Amino acid sequence: MTELKRIIKAGFVNFSRNGIISWSAVLIITITLSVIGSLIFLQAVLHSSLDQMKEKVDITIYFNTGAQDSEMMALKANIEKLPEVASTEFVSSAEALQTFRDRHKDDYPTIQALDEIGINPLGAFLNIKAKEINQYESISNFLKSDNVLVSGSNSIIDKVNYNQNKLVIDRLSSIINGAEKLGFIVTLIFILISLIIAYNTIRLAIFMSREEISVMRLVGASKLRIRGPFMVEGAIYGLIATVITMLIFWPSTVWFGSHMTLFLGMNIYDYFTSNFFQIFFIVLLSGILLGMISSSFAVRRYLNK
Repeated sequence: MTELKRIIKAGFVNFSRNGIISWSAVLIITITLSVIGSLIFLQAVLHSSLDQMKEKVDITIYFNTGAQDSEMMALKANIEKLPEVASTEFVSSAEALQTFRDRHKDDYPTIQALDEIGINPLGAFLNIKAKEINQYESISNFLKSDNVLVSGSNSIIDKVNYNQNKLVIDRLSSIINGAEKLGFIVTLIFILISLIIAYNTIRLAIFMSREEISVMRLVGASKLRIRGPFMVEGAIYGLIATVITMLIFWPSTVWFGSHMTLFLGMNIYDYFTSNFFQIFFIVLLSGILLGMISSSFAVRRYLNK
């Protein structure tokens, strides 16, 4: 414990003694953490946009006008048992008719023609949403199969619109997969660039102490005793940079939440406040690890001479 206290105290001494160089390292790590935090927000916006796109995709089963409610409900129950199905929404023929009337309430000839028919020409339909965008084909194949769950219900189905939506679903699936891969690659590139910049900045701070390291080696100090204070100093860089980064994010997310919600498709400020502790933990852990690992590698060259 005595040795640990000495190492921690030496780390704080190094930080205060290096002065402007220490604060330069803090600034670089702050920029690095701001990039990492921004990537978290970009990933959230990306997933929110993709989820909104997924919500607009479904397949619909249109029933014949003479289909019995019991048969339609039985088919609905069987479909809901499929592991690929996230949710279903049944719309009766009466509800479909009312929706049609509301949609064309200003189209007098259409409403008049509908009244003259005297019967409801619209059948019920069932909207199906899959858990993943690439599972719609599996659901469509199930509906076309001779599976016993569907047997006896084919006569009540007028059509399934999967084939009409297939091109859109396939393109959307490709976009989602490509966006996720691109997001991962961009995140990795930015993190690597940030690591290199932070490492070189901390290396400059340790360069100022190279003579001190040489003296400590001559008097027989252990590698841990030499490296420890610099790792503590790196952790201090990360801790201060984390506080500054979170203070920057607060007004930034307020502005984005007020002015860019419609463009981004989500309120960044609400996301920031609801996930504050998770974001703070990620940024703090990234900052401390970045400072300590960079310091450890930077001092290593002087220990191996």
